Amino acid sequence: MPGYRDMRVLVRLVFLSCVMLFTPLAWSADSGGAKEQAQRQQDQPLNNAPMWRDVRGGENPYQTTQVRGIETKVLVQTEGEIWRQIRNGPITIYGGWLLIVVCAIIAAIYFLMGSIKLHDKPSGRTIERFNYFERVTHWTMSISFCLLGVTGLIILFGKYVLLPMFGYTLFSWLAILSKNVHNFVAPVFVISLLVFIVIYVKDNLPEKGDLAWMSKGWRMFAGEHLPSGRFNAGEKVWFWLGVVALCLLVSASGLILLFPNFEQGRLLMQQANVIHAIAGVLVIGLSLGHIYMGTIGVEGAYQNMRTGNTDETWAKEHHEYWYNDVMKGRRGAAGAASAARAAAMKEGWKL
Repeated sequence: MPGYRDMRVLVRLVFLSCVMLFTPLAWSADSGGAKEQAQRQQDQPLNNAPMWRDVRGGENPYQTTQVRGIETKVLVQTEGEIWRQIRNGPITIYGGWLLIVVCAIIAAIYFLMGSIKLHDKPSGRTIERFNYFERVTHWTMSISFCLLGVTGLIILFGKYVLLPMFGYTLFSWLAILSKNVHNFVAPVFVISLLVFIVIYVKDNLPEKGDLAWMSKGWRMFAGEHLPSGRFNAGEKVWFWLGVVALCLLVSASGLILLFPNFEQGRLLMQQANVIHAIAGVLVIGLSLGHIYMGTIGVEGAYQNMRTGNTDETWAKEHHEYWYNDVMKGRRGAAGAASAARAAAMKEGWKL
């Protein structure tokens, strides 16, 4: 036991020796740091933490300007770094994977199940499905949407995907071109979008058969006949969620970014940019499904919007309720029966 007591005494002596040895050094370091701060206040009076806190706040005695605005005195904005991390982090990563997964699902459906074909042969009698004004509005909005989608993806993902392949010079030209196309096409899209919503909203209201169609919609890929009105429930979901909700959200946030001269500050612009990017990626993902179904996914669907006419067999198999209304004379304009023969619609029917 004496040896144990001696050991404890020795440990205490060592501890006290260390305290006595290093305490003056710590005091010296603290005093040295304090002296350094004091000297810095004299040599660089405008380069210290309190001054930069005032700069971040926007109201301080160290800066002045004759220009007045919402952020004229804010030289350093903390939220800018938060915006950068969100834009280059979750939006880019999860948005990119979302588009990849959607493309993979569409490719799997096409290669495993093929396009949805008619059960019977075309009758040779056509019905007007879309009039001229409806088609012009649709194609104006669609083409401008595609241009905005492609250029927007280049702006959002270009430096991660295209820059390593093209190099800085070529990618810089592509990015500048994309930005200008995006900015000048945007107003065309916004105007055509509003017109599109007005002329198509009446045919996208809920009606009989929508719930039944939604519960069995997946069966159409297996060739099952699902009756619906002029637009089925899946198309109505695209209209209300994709066109109305997301496209209007993209348009509103895009206008904030496109016209930064209406007293919006950097914080509002950053928030609008985040909303614009998220809504844009979501609506592009939904549009890929719509584009697929409207082209190679459903036999004859593309021709309907290209020429405005559809064969009676196609109308009956895909939109039976609407077809019955047309045959009973309850539809005018886009929906009136026509005596055109199948020979007039052979070209492009299979597309």
